Amino acid sequence: MQHVISTALPAAHPLASGRTAQSPLVRALRGDRPETLPVWFMRQAGRSLPEYRELRVGTQMLDACLDPELSSEITLQPVRRHRVDAGIFFSDIVVPVKLAGVGVEIVPGRGPVLDAPLRTRDDIARLEPLDPAALQPIAEGVERTVQELGETPLIGFAGAPFTLAAYLVEGGPSKDHIRARTLMHADPETWDALMTWAADTTGAFLRAQVLAGASAAQLFDSWVGSLSLSDYTRLVAPYSARALSHIDGLDVPRIHFGVGSGEVLAAMRDVGTDAVGVDWRIPLDEASRRLGGRTVVQGNIDPALLQAPWSVLEAHVRDVVERGRAAPAHVLNLGHGVNPDTDPTVLTRIVELAHTL
Repeated sequence: MQHVISTALPAAHPLASGRTAQSPLVRALRGDRPETLPVWFMRQAGRSLPEYRELRVGTQMLDACLDPELSSEITLQPVRRHRVDAGIFFSDIVVPVKLAGVGVEIVPGRGPVLDAPLRTRDDIARLEPLDPAALQPIAEGVERTVQELGETPLIGFAGAPFTLAAYLVEGGPSKDHIRARTLMHADPETWDALMTWAADTTGAFLRAQVLAGASAAQLFDSWVGSLSLSDYTRLVAPYSARALSHIDGLDVPRIHFGVGSGEVLAAMRDVGTDAVGVDWRIPLDEASRRLGGRTVVQGNIDPALLQAPWSVLEAHVRDVVERGRAAPAHVLNLGHGVNPDTDPTVLTRIVELAHTL
């Protein structure tokens, strides 16, 4: 399935020029244990920050994602506030879907909702390939951000093909993704066409971010927990590998994260990533055991504990860090995203604590 011609990073890229190559995040993702434990948070740029809410007044989510000045400023806000060891580019997994001409909006309180779900062979046949020129606002937003970040790396990100396909087939968020899981078995040819399109669309989105200056890349498979290991391995993993093939040859470390992914951790690693993000459901030492003790792990503070008393949260963070020592290297993070109700000062305290461990 790999099909993209390998190229090198541009000479001015922060990794190629050496600006971010020795950063704690990049070193950890490459299997080293830097002097400072690197930490960043999924959804660190967003609704928990008052400065974000102020900036977003009157602007729809996807409009903010496609405004290079706004997306850059939102990405930088948590880096300034929390002193995290990486920024992650502010966008959404459905941005490339929208740029490819699919009618989708992000409905507050619900998430991505399509104008019409795609469920038949004809629906899928009407999908258009993503025009690379449409990704210019993404590249520009990344370039602006990287200039401001200096030696702090930026993480590019994209949604994994299964999660995108699930949204497209279901028409929006779903508890069990039953229609998508039915399609993969009932009509394998249509499933292949949909997943190939999703892989190439999200892969191009990720590639644009990396070429514009992202020093690492994370693939999010939010709905992978609804799959059996067999279904994941046969009907999903090859397309995740295809998505990642779009950054082959660019030599940026890759992270693969999924929710409820305990049964498929090794299979997620094997699609071609350097590190695996682990949600809060299994301890990092057990995750490392399932990964054969040879894979970098990321995670996995329970987001629910962000609103617990500090003594409880601190003990939990220390336990996560201790269990992370079972792996070759560890990037401290949450087991999922920051809840909008989180007090931002708590995140700052976690960073300060992590940097002493």
